[in-house]
Amino acid sequence: MKYSYNLDRSDMVFAAAKDINASYKDLCAVCDAVRFRSVNAALNILDGVIYDGKAVLYRRHNKYMASRGELQGKKGRFPKKCAAIVKKVLVNAKANAESKGFAPDLMYVVHIAANKTLIAGRSPPKGVRSVTVGGYGYSSMRRSDLEFARVEIGLSTDAKKTLSKKTQKLIKTFSKFDENKRVEREEDRRLKAVKKQRKEERKAEGHKHDHEHDHEAKVPAKAEPKAPQPMAKPEAPKPVATAENKV
Repeated sequence: MKYSYNLDRSDMVFAAAKDINASYKDLCAVCDAVRFRSVNAALNILDGVIYDGKAVLYRRHNKYMASRGELQGKKGRFPKKCAAIVKKVLVNAKANAESKGFAPDLMYVVHIAANKTLIAGRSPPKGVRSVTVGGYGYSSMRRSDLEFARVEIGLSTDAKKTLSKKTQKLIKTFSKFDENKRVEREEDRRLKAVKKQRKEERKAEGHKHDHEHDHEAKVPAKAEPKAPQPMAKPEAPKPVATAENKV
């Protein structure tokens, strides 16, 4: 398979995917997010987009796009589908590196690109091509073309001498940034674990305190049952005074 990387390809590993039914603009944004990163850092970024819903910075094709607070006010979106596609190609490149005897954990994404390859023209059905008299204007030629894209990734080590000085500098910069992020994540994870442990300890102490009070509380004496009282006999009815009784 042909690749668009025109420099020295020795000690490099490639992987690609073609005929992808996805937006090449979103693929370009995802590629920009993982370029010059280590393989593990790139996988973490893609997993964050896919599973954690993290935004991706759009340097291009961002007209009328909303700004994101997590991107410091810059424009971005959440291209989960394209992130999953790029991750699949990156995993293939990692497997190719292992089969060729390289250590993929020590390699970097030196080359990554996404391009539009094919456009399949599609027109609306005959009955809805024109809704205006004369068939002129926007409604007459509404189209929804199907675009296909291609993604290619090249991995290499940072010790490769054929890399340009700019590429080596960017690799070092992103490596330092990723390391700082990793330290921050570990610190946040440690603080969360400490808070959780303290919360559980306070909860256990409160439960123990309530348990001791329950034991110390005096049990009220049970009331003795009353003896059943005999039922009163009904009184005999009084005789009714009549004329005969009076006589």
